[in-house]
Amino acid sequence: MNINFAPAITLATFAIGFCLQAAAQQSNSASTSVESPFACNRLALSPEQRKRHFDELGPALRTLKTDMRELPDGFEFKFPSDTKTYQKVAEWVAGERVCCPFFDIDLRSEREGGALWLRLTGREGTKQFIEADFGKWFKP
Repeated sequence: MNINFAPAITLATFAIGFCLQAAAQQSNSASTSVESPFACNRLALSPEQRKRHFDELGPALRTLKTDMRELPDGFEFKFPSDTKTYQKVAEWVAGERVCCPFFDIDLRSEREGGALWLRLTGREGTKQFIEADFGKWFKP
């Protein structure tokens, strides 16, 4: 009995090629996605989340902030590294990612129990947005 596997191999090769092409197109479209505007979309958060983020966490973090640094493309804010502060900063970051998706947000903990740093940066114009929208964060 002679079995011809050529059609099956050709079909498998076509399917693999099709999947690779689709993945490449998806990757290309992701890299050319539209950037969100420089505006805080408060409605991206539920009413409870907005209250927590803007009325509780934001003011709490402003009082906990011990220092700040200006960066070429944004700012870095220094906080104590205790567990409660770290949790508040992390919760604030989770909300900020939703309402201001144009930010690049980094949290950095210094070794040996050192400070916690929150870095807000992004594309051209991000620093100016921070200066305008985060005015209370710059007061001592």
